Amino acid sequence: MQVRVPGARQMRELGARLAALLRAGDLVVLAGPLGAGKTTLVQGIGAGLSVRGQVTSPTFVIARVHPSLSGGPDLVHADAYRLGSRLEVDDLDLDADVDHAVTVVEWGEGLVESLAAGYLRITISWPEAPRAEGNGDEPRLVTFAGYGGRWPGLAGELRQVIGGQSR
Repeated sequence: MQVRVPGARQMRELGARLAALLRAGDLVVLAGPLGAGKTTLVQGIGAGLSVRGQVTSPTFVIARVHPSLSGGPDLVHADAYRLGSRLEVDDLDLDADVDHAVTVVEWGEGLVESLAAGYLRITISWPEAPRAEGNGDEPRLVTFAGYGGRWPGLAGELRQVIGGQSR
C-alpha cells in the first residue's frame, strides 16, 4: 500500500492518523534515506498517541521513551543508524518495553524485526529526485507493508487510516 505525501505537515498528519491504529506491543520499522521524513512521521505518531516530550531524532542518544499522557501506550523511538549488529540492538533492551509501548525504530531493517511477533515496515522515499534548490518539503512516497502478528488482518483498517491519499 502506498501514499503520496505532499509535505512535512501532511507527513505529521499521516503519523497522527496512523497512531489511531497502533497498540501497545506494536513494532514499526522505518526505512528511507537521510532527510526522507522518518522523524517527521514519528512526530505525528507521538502527537496521535499523546505522549510527553518533543519527538526529535534519536540518532545520537539512540533511543528515547516518551510516556503516555493519556493512559495509552508509551512511545519508544529508536534510531539504529549507528548500530552495526543485533547484539548492539540487544544492548538497548528494547524488548523490555515492547509489550507496553509502541516501538518505532528508524534504520532498523534487518536488526529489530525479531523484537515482536509481527511488525509494520514503512518506507519513505522521494517519488522523483528532490530539487537542489528545494526547501526540504518535497513530496514523499510512503509505502506500508505488514508482516506477521496482527498486521496481515489490518490491511483494510490501514487503508482507511491513510485515507483518500492511498494509491
